[in-house]
Amino acid sequence: MEDTFGPHITLDLKGCPKDILSNYQLHFDYLKNIPELIQMTPITQPYVFPYEGLVPEDRGITGIVIIAESHISVHSFEEKGYCFIDIFSCKPFDYDEAIRLTKEIFQPLDWEVNVVSRGNDFPR
Repeated sequence: MEDTFGPHITLDLKGCPKDILSNYQLHFDYLKNIPELIQMTPITQPYVFPYEGLVPEDRGITGIVIIAESHISVHSFEEKGYCFIDIFSCKPFDYDEAIRLTKEIFQPLDWEVNVVSRGNDFPR
């Protein structure tokens, strides 16, 4: 990925406990702490919002932290036990550690992880 802008990890976490996915403070703390744990540089505080839309089953929490390297976001659906997390960076980082920490916090029963190289022709 040296000839790209950087890696974008997506984590689809399935079967997460409802008490975790409904925990506002846990989401805030994840977004506050994960940048430093994977050697990124936060440039904003985490912005985290409970969501209750028109479809009650879509209730959850969404949040983002802007990092100098790009962003980290979380979208959880407590009734469905599902959580989507994106980690996008313009510099390499330890994917395995980021994935391990994220799974440890959100406790999924199953997951899907994708790593995409972004900006294959980005001028350096």
